[in-house]
Amino acid sequence: MSELGKGAVERASTISESVEAGLRFIGMWPRCVYANVNWWTYIVSVAIVQYFQYSYVLAHFDISDLSVFVDGLSITLGYSLSFLKLINLWFNRRKLYVILNTMDKDWSDGIAVYSDVSIMIKHANLSRQCSNVMITTNALAVFFYVIGGPILRSMIQKDNRESSTRELPIKMEFPFEVDKSPIFELILIAQFLHDLSVACVIAMLNALLVTLVLHVSGQIDIMRQGFKEISTKNNASRSSLTVIKNLINRHQKIIDLSDNIEDLFSNIALLQFIWNTLVICCIGFVIVISIGTEEGATMITKSLIFYVAITLEAFVFCYAGEYLSAKSKSISDAAYECFWYDLTPSECRVLMFLMLRSQKRLTITAGKITDLSLEGFTTLSEMIDSVERNHDTYLL
Repeated sequence: MSELGKGAVERASTISESVEAGLRFIGMWPRCVYANVNWWTYIVSVAIVQYFQYSYVLAHFDISDLSVFVDGLSITLGYSLSFLKLINLWFNRRKLYVILNTMDKDWSDGIAVYSDVSIMIKHANLSRQCSNVMITTNALAVFFYVIGGPILRSMIQKDNRESSTRELPIKMEFPFEVDKSPIFELILIAQFLHDLSVACVIAMLNALLVTLVLHVSGQIDIMRQGFKEISTKNNASRSSLTVIKNLINRHQKIIDLSDNIEDLFSNIALLQFIWNTLVICCIGFVIVISIGTEEGATMITKSLIFYVAITLEAFVFCYAGEYLSAKSKSISDAAYECFWYDLTPSECRVLMFLMLRSQKRLTITAGKITDLSLEGFTTLSEMIDSVERNHDTYLL
């Protein structure tokens, strides 16, 4: 067994270290010390930031200068989405604890069987890789939005030998002057750290969804492997009927776990699609109207990776739903490919009921309205492209 595999066994969890650290940071990890203090401190800080952001949006609502208004609105809506996601997670925290407890039991049951634990290790390693990629992507988006923009702006001003009032990368309206040192530098650092924390927490929630889907996928793969044991010719200690009963119990556990994941992320997915549509349109609008202007490079640098990160969030939700549905449908295929022709009629009837039940695919929905799938993601992309083409036509 590889060193990476040994590490996964010692940890005995599909949840990566980065996801666990994020859940502990916001007080959502089971039996976390000072969980309520962590949660209320963080959520209050987000609410305070939102207050200053919406103050800026209301103070700069000017149709004649849409670029400034939309630029501030895009990041404000992104923060609002993060705030609503965290509130939804808080109200469904007991469901999260049930899911994490179920995953721990799955590892406890499968750790003694080499074939089972090897499958779980493979999915756990994939979960760690996906979590690291998503968190790194969001962190880079924050860096280029908060740091890259001011650096480019200062370079342009130096080349043009022009001086202008310093602007914060995240637009906020304060009741005091912020463009003088050291107040400006302190607020800039605070904005960077807070925006970085919010981006990493949201990436952690997306990674959590991927992790849970991968865990269910691992349980499905173990179940599919179990169909190979169905035969009247296997050892006498385990009859085919016993194997089928164990598969039915495992299938029920998979369905229950999938339903809990659906309950936890359904409303979050709905918020994701409503808000992401608005945010992506705002960012795209800012990019389009910035082309050819003096600060075009600055705005594009700030917004492009933010645009990619927001689009990636929608893709992750849709791909997770598509992957879960495809995996659930593979159960009936595995049942059909087993040695059912060696079974007795009564055993075949039991197996047939299992096949019929697996025909109803597992899925994740957006607010119980529509299934998350790659088809839904392409529909969202086409709608956003249509809106941005209308923006281009308006500008022309």
